[in-house]
Amino acid sequence: MKARVHIMLKNGVLDPQGEAVRHALGTLGFDGVHGVRQGKVIELDLADGTTEATVKDMCEKLLANTVIESYTIELA
Repeated sequence: MKARVHIMLKNGVLDPQGEAVRHALGTLGFDGVHGVRQGKVIELDLADGTTEATVKDMCEKLLANTVIESYTIELA
């Protein structure tokens, strides 16, 4: 079983990496980009029978800083 966790900074949290990407895109001539939010994706290869609740627990305890980040889980 595989799980994919998408982690993004919450709205209102300053994203300096996203701002650097937005600026660099403007420098390269891509003037229509008004904002960039950068996040991360974590792919987990899990034992069969692992529940979404277990993956959520992993996120809450280690994978995401829930004070400033939100996350979504995809199971496949």
